[in-house]
Amino acid sequence: MPDPQLSDLQLALLRVLWDRGEATAAEVHEALREVDRALAPTTVATLLSRLEKRGLVLHALRGRAYVYRAAVAEHEVRRSMLAKVTDFFFAGDPAALVSHLLGGREVSPEELAAIHRLIEARPRESGEDDGG
Repeated sequence: MPDPQLSDLQLALLRVLWDRGEATAAEVHEALREVDRALAPTTVATLLSRLEKRGLVLHALRGRAYVYRAAVAEHEVRRSMLAKVTDFFFAGDPAALVSHLLGGREVSPEELAAIHRLIEARPRESGEDDGG
């Protein structure tokens, strides 16, 4: 998978494509205008072209318009970007990342219960004895 370290604006463009499945540059521009992004249509087209060169976006020609779609799934981008953050800020230690996240803001009992369920549901490492 290409390196998906992205700026906020690049992520915003990809989110439009993830949400819609596919869109022209004009449709992406319009969607970004709805969330208060003052961008020129040519800027959106340039950014989409750059994302395509990086392998993150693909296009097809429909009539005279390019129709873009994401070439990577949102969860793949999220995983890769979070791995980079974990490596850079927490020396690759996921426990330090989680500790930081839990200490950085108020966490409701419901959120803590959901976190506990995720930890419990995590598959055991293949080398562990599960008692069976």
